[in-house]
Amino acid sequence: MQNDVVRRGRLAGERSGEMMQFLSSMEADRHIADADVLVDIAHVMMLKKQQIIGENTAKELLSALLELYESGIPEQAFSVEYEDIHAGIESFLVGAAGEEIGGRLHIGRSRNDEVAACLRIRVREDIIKQLAILCRLRETLVALAEEHIATTMPGFTHLQHAQPTRLAHHLLAYEQAFSRDFDRLAESYDRVNMSPLGAAAFASTGFPVNREYVARLLGFSGILENTMDAVASRDFALEVLGDLCLMMVTASRICEELILWSSRFAGFVSLDDSFCSTSSIMPQKKNPDSAEIMRAKAGSVIGAYVSAAVVVKGLPMSYNRDLQELTPNLLRAIHDAKQSTGLLVDMLASATFDKERMRDEAGKGFSTATDLADMLVRRFDLPFRTAHTIVGMAVRKGELTLSALDSASTELLGSNLSSRGLTEADVSDVLDIEKSLEQKKVPGSPSRVSLLAAISSRKERLRADREKAEERKGLLTGSRDSLIREARRIAG
Repeated sequence: MQNDVVRRGRLAGERSGEMMQFLSSMEADRHIADADVLVDIAHVMMLKKQQIIGENTAKELLSALLELYESGIPEQAFSVEYEDIHAGIESFLVGAAGEEIGGRLHIGRSRNDEVAACLRIRVREDIIKQLAILCRLRETLVALAEEHIATTMPGFTHLQHAQPTRLAHHLLAYEQAFSRDFDRLAESYDRVNMSPLGAAAFASTGFPVNREYVARLLGFSGILENTMDAVASRDFALEVLGDLCLMMVTASRICEELILWSSRFAGFVSLDDSFCSTSSIMPQKKNPDSAEIMRAKAGSVIGAYVSAAVVVKGLPMSYNRDLQELTPNLLRAIHDAKQSTGLLVDMLASATFDKERMRDEAGKGFSTATDLADMLVRRFDLPFRTAHTIVGMAVRKGELTLSALDSASTELLGSNLSSRGLTEADVSDVLDIEKSLEQKKVPGSPSRVSLLAAISSRKERLRADREKAEERKGLLTGSRDSLIREARRIAG
């Protein structure tokens, strides 16, 4: 095992195994190791272009780095003897190629700008993966909405029957919310995809490095101009964590509804057995465990954000080692969010909705009472509050009939409504669930015409968003391929 080349000059003495473990970031660094190799390759190419190192040195370094890229980083580079993967790779190269060659890798840079770049590379890739999952999730919700345009169900406020709606309307509400999650993550990508390289420790370097060139090689959109901010700031990570928190809150809400809907009390949905568990003692149980764990994962992601924010909030400029503790929180949140939303797609796609049961519940709790109040306003030119009171008094009597309305009207206004032409058929007609739904034709409402228009517009929006995500993925793939191709050419 090679000695840590970073430590050997200034510091002496052996560390205990516990101290090495405490200081090492290797567990988290496994997730950015591949990015570190790419950063090393780009840095060497830049050093050669700027004539900071010679051609032969560049060839040997690139040959060794390309071997790591193609064959994988050896396990010894991940030893806790090294504080991080950056020191592990450099020590490995010094051991393999000799210090005359390997010792030139770190010219003009610091681990501070190196780790910041690696994190940004990893996070931008994870954003693109999460955007793709969100597109799949939204596509599933739109497809289910299209399938259930005619499926009537109760809508709830305060978990009480409120007004009838359609399952398609309910599902499209979540699709619209997830589309905003897509927008937030897509916007954060632009701030993530900026290069800190060339900032070195924080005050840059006296070597004539070319920051713009190395940024282009790695597919960054540009550079973070102030070199102190470039290494000291982790707002890009906090922004992504915040976006993931909001996304997981939305995911948790739909999981909560699936849990409630799958209970015997509601009976609206049956989740596929593969997403459920049973009891170790009660053989009849079918528990929505996957949805429950997804609901809990939202708390884990929120906790990761809080932990990361607390790490950053008290740090002076510029780099502080505390930032090492942010990375595991960031990676854990990204993993939990990606896994949860990916499984949510399959859970929704395989769910079976009980149309009859939903229809039976749609009219309960006087759910079309608002339509009746609205009709009284239109027909008799009553103030809405007066019509609301009449209908509310009738509900309090336990029935929405002409007799109950007449009694309430007489008590409130001194005259009944039947004498002004209201019939039992009028009351029955306005309380009909389907007629209630179909008269709501404003954009975004649960009528068929509005739902069809919404599905069409959401499909178009989804198509544009999918193209945006694919374009960014293609640019990253292209920049990586170009980097490796050029590195191979130089290495011969």
